[in-house]
Amino acid sequence: MLFAPIRRKDFGENFHWGVAVSAYQIEGGWNADGKGPSIWDAFVRRPNKIDRRETGDVACDFYHRYLEDIQLLRQLHIPAFRFSFSWPRIFPEGRGQPNPAGVAFYHQVIDACLAANIEPWVTLYHWDLPLALEEGYGGWTNRKILDDFLAYVEFCGKEYGKKVKYWMILNEPLAFTAAGYLLGVHAPGRRGLRNFLPAVHHAALAQAEGIRLLKSLLPKAVVGTTFSTSPTFPFRSGNPKDEAAARRYDAVLNRLFVEPLLGRGYPIDAFPALAEIPKRYGQPGDEERLVARPDFIGVQNYTREAIKYHPLVPWIKGRPIPPKRRKVPYQAMGWEVFPESLYLALKQFAQYDPNLPLVVTENGFAAENEKTADSARVAYLRDALRQVYRALQEGILVRGYFIWTFLDNFEWAEGYRPQFGLVYVDRATLERYPKQSALWYRDFLKGEVEL
Repeated sequence: MLFAPIRRKDFGENFHWGVAVSAYQIEGGWNADGKGPSIWDAFVRRPNKIDRRETGDVACDFYHRYLEDIQLLRQLHIPAFRFSFSWPRIFPEGRGQPNPAGVAFYHQVIDACLAANIEPWVTLYHWDLPLALEEGYGGWTNRKILDDFLAYVEFCGKEYGKKVKYWMILNEPLAFTAAGYLLGVHAPGRRGLRNFLPAVHHAALAQAEGIRLLKSLLPKAVVGTTFSTSPTFPFRSGNPKDEAAARRYDAVLNRLFVEPLLGRGYPIDAFPALAEIPKRYGQPGDEERLVARPDFIGVQNYTREAIKYHPLVPWIKGRPIPPKRRKVPYQAMGWEVFPESLYLALKQFAQYDPNLPLVVTENGFAAENEKTADSARVAYLRDALRQVYRALQEGILVRGYFIWTFLDNFEWAEGYRPQFGLVYVDRATLERYPKQSALWYRDFLKGEVEL
């Protein structure tokens, strides 16, 4: 397929370019300077939960090397840096007295970014719930989480709001509720609908309340939240059972959190069983509390899913068919390599409100046994950016693109095996080595190469 050359300037002057990371995946310093334990600090110590028993105890040691990393961002001409605050680094018990060293650390990171002319984009919750709240009352399964989360949001808004303009409330609420409270493959390792359904409702309330609170505290800030997306297709086109299963999957994978936020309620039209959420866990006024107007929606996409009807799969009656079985290319996470899924995700989310800006807050490519030669990632990123440009050309309000991720890091249950980074991190020495993709992104951002 032939493409006309596309340069950075073609995306517009006000388009945000960056890379994304998260606290638990890169910081290390898991118990340094008064930080409290998170659910991930406990989960990685449970047998058979993490590939090769790896942990984020040290991770990339960003906690001690942040100045070096921010200088590397500057050298790579990356204009924006998306990172998350660790809730238990700021509030070791999740509530009560803040930890002065943790509070100071994020001031130092923000100040270093601003000094390097890099725009900080802060995520308030990227999965590392304070362990004290999980052990104390069940974390996201308990409505008490709302008070503690909003107190944390308020503290961060007041503490850092004069320096930080761009904010995200939650990172991928479906991922942390489904993997952590339904399937048990992520922290805190709970399973079953009795955990998942209340966790969904409380996370959906937290995202709306958090947006409203931060916008009231910081009227000049740009406040959004992020969603994982995977466009769904029936495995057998034209098969009614596969098509119905794909609609149910779409309701959960793509619609479950964005639709209540935008005033449409839970997507019970495609999946009536979701009506159990407000019925069992709702309280008077929740329908209104679920709704907030973000300044942007963060769209995070890596692949698509092909869904086949399966009568024995409880509740959802279907399952994704892996790309290996479909005989299509896949990367180190086992996900299909399908850059067009990013365009399809943007198109799907733009249908809610054409005037609501979208930002690609994560997109990337996983490899393994990789050092600095990563031509497959360069090819993927180039193709993905063409799909973003395609969406822009169709009038979709895409306002930014962040690559996941800056450094090879701790990829949750998969440990350090999958590498998404633009920068190779030697696990023995923690030395950083920019890959071909980092240099390609630098040259693209400088206007020296085209797509």
